[in-house]
Amino acid sequence: MQQPLTTQRFGAVPSTSEIPVKYCLYARKSTESEERQVLSIDSQVNEMLQLAERENLEIVCMKRESHSAKETGQRPVFNEIINEIKDGKYNGILTWAPDRISRNAGDLGKVVDLMDAGILKEIRTYGQRFTNSPNEKFLLMILGSQAKLENDNRGVNVKRGIRTRVEMGLWPNQPPTGYLSQRLMDRKCMPILDPERAHIIKSMFEKVGYDKWSGRKIYHWLKFELNFKTISNHDFSLGNVYRALTNTFYYGVFEYPKNSGNWYQGKHEPLITKELFDEVQKRLSRDHMIKQSKEFAFTRLLICGLCGSSICAEEKYKQLKNGTVTKYIYYGCGRGKDRFCKNSYLREEELISQLIQLIDKMDFNQKGIQHKFEDELKRFNKFQRGVLQQSDPNAKHTDIDLKVYMKYILKEGSNEEKRELMGFLQSRIKIANKVVSVE
Repeated sequence: MQQPLTTQRFGAVPSTSEIPVKYCLYARKSTESEERQVLSIDSQVNEMLQLAERENLEIVCMKRESHSAKETGQRPVFNEIINEIKDGKYNGILTWAPDRISRNAGDLGKVVDLMDAGILKEIRTYGQRFTNSPNEKFLLMILGSQAKLENDNRGVNVKRGIRTRVEMGLWPNQPPTGYLSQRLMDRKCMPILDPERAHIIKSMFEKVGYDKWSGRKIYHWLKFELNFKTISNHDFSLGNVYRALTNTFYYGVFEYPKNSGNWYQGKHEPLITKELFDEVQKRLSRDHMIKQSKEFAFTRLLICGLCGSSICAEEKYKQLKNGTVTKYIYYGCGRGKDRFCKNSYLREEELISQLIQLIDKMDFNQKGIQHKFEDELKRFNKFQRGVLQQSDPNAKHTDIDLKVYMKYILKEGSNEEKRELMGFLQSRIKIANKVVSVE
């Protein structure tokens, strides 16, 4: 992070060139874990200030940065230094070591180009000095390339180490909820069961596989009955519930990296059996198919006015006295935020009737509705000309009230058309105790 610029002067500098060298003190701390042994930014600054005082170097500004130097052009403070050197604000860089300036060929090339042009006179490090001399520039490039080579080799070694671990059945990352990482070096990457959470995760699988619970019911059970928390003291979200229920790690095998197709038998203790896991997947797949086969007009577009959850819908069938069966659609609170919400259910016909009455109070995307109406009008005119053999080139429809068109769609449109229409609304629509309101 760049700190406020400071100017420190340590006396006049006798120079062999006509232009005195003015330095920018640049301290960089990488965010990479392999850089832990490098001096902190404050330590670098203190050491370089002492060097400047000993050798009477003139420092005109000081810049700090915490950013990786692996990729070209990704350091804002370094880019600022390059531009200020071009503008003539200073012509020297004072830094702890050559690899503080660059660990990639692109940024190193920018520095060498400035030296070739005579704009950058000198680079000073704690133990070295680089000027526009072929030998010194060559040495600078070697040291910068060596830093890049170390980075590349380190990445290769890390990947090789991870690959070796997973082939041994060891898990290289933070294990999922229900397991804990061991701190012992000789047991590293060997997760152990979490005594506080493992039995609850196992119960999740059993309730879905044997008792036919849904993922949402599991979520409510964890949140409202058990007050279940992760190891980082966070709630176990609905998304986490489904991720856990589909994680093969719990029966002893894992894929690494994810979606790579490379599967390994883990050495950790399984929490469930493969048979239970398969039963859970069948249940989740069946629930997903049922959910996808039902598409209602207003689901996920309305909000419960009591607890703020999304409104969902369900079908009910009633057999009449004459023997026919009538289908009704009811909308009610999905209870995503409050399992015990008492909001009443509302029939779709009544919901549409109230929405039509509230059209005048709603804010909507007028251009979107206009575009939809014009498309519908073009389709009608094409039908009129092509099928009915009727055509009136002078017909005008600009006097059509868009709100009248919206009411027509709500009454006569298909589910898809109604959902598209509701997507143009900019108001929030709430349902509370069978009453629809606009926010």
